[in-house]
Amino acid sequence: MIERERAVLITFTVRTSKFNSNSERNKFYKELYGWKQIVKKEEKRYTYRREGLLDEIPHVKVDSSMFIIMKRHMNIMRKFLEEWDDKIKWDMFDVLLDEERERMLRRCLDEK
Repeated sequence: MIERERAVLITFTVRTSKFNSNSERNKFYKELYGWKQIVKKEEKRYTYRREGLLDEIPHVKVDSSMFIIMKRHMNIMRKFLEEWDDKIKWDMFDVLLDEERERMLRRCLDEK
């Protein structure tokens, strides 16, 4: 029998008024989710995918500001969220995944 690994549900709310500008708020989202950069040079367009923290951490996206990660990755995520603690409100909850979602996260881990 495979031992069930613990997972964590993370939820956050952006306190828009606490950010100094829209670009600072966008920086938070880019660092977390990554972004697509389009560079136009002469008549050509180059598209690059810039990775965010969640590109490095296997996760299941539950909603726009809610996702599940394996508990073993919580220290990395906690460090990131604490850097933005004065601008966002966040919380985490231990969760038990159904077998399908647990397999999905394990597959992501195997691909890394």
